[in-house]
Amino acid sequence: MEKCRLYWIAALLSLFALTGFVNNNDLYNVRLTNSNIDADKIFLLIDKSDYRMYVYEDVTLRKIYKVVFGNRDQTDKRREGDRLTPEGTFHIQSKRIDRLWSRFLLLDYPNEASIQKFRTMQENGIIAASATPGGGIGIHGVESGSGITDAYVDGRINWTLGCISMKNRDVNELFEFIKVGTPVVIRK
Repeated sequence: MEKCRLYWIAALLSLFALTGFVNNNDLYNVRLTNSNIDADKIFLLIDKSDYRMYVYEDVTLRKIYKVVFGNRDQTDKRREGDRLTPEGTFHIQSKRIDRLWSRFLLLDYPNEASIQKFRTMQENGIIAASATPGGGIGIHGVESGSGITDAYVDGRINWTLGCISMKNRDVNELFEFIKVGTPVVIRK
């Protein structure tokens, strides 16, 4: 009888491990550093519909950050000046300390796939032939000097020109362990 009970406990624990049973609240509070994550195995998944950035190390979800975007409209970026956040697969192109946004991680937008989507929209008359795809899209902190604070991120108040904004302490943490070349998937 005791052996049977232990078998079922072991089976349940294995099931939790296989299904990735994790308390999501812990994933908001865990601190990631170069010493506890392998920067060569990281990719970022940004989900516009739930205002979250997920940090994966291989297939393991390691951290969740709250983020906001450029516009309440969650559609894919069409052209420069539309304040929409692009969707697709990008890479961190460069990173810098920034006087306005604390840290800035530049994405390789527009990349080849983005330019192809842009040209298709032009050919179909969705956007003007004179439009440009824009650029300078990245991940950055809040602009505290102008009154934009972490409360914007907590309140899901979109304010950027198409970038992904995080709390300053969060982007500072991310900046420390993210490498140039890290893949970033943005989806709705």
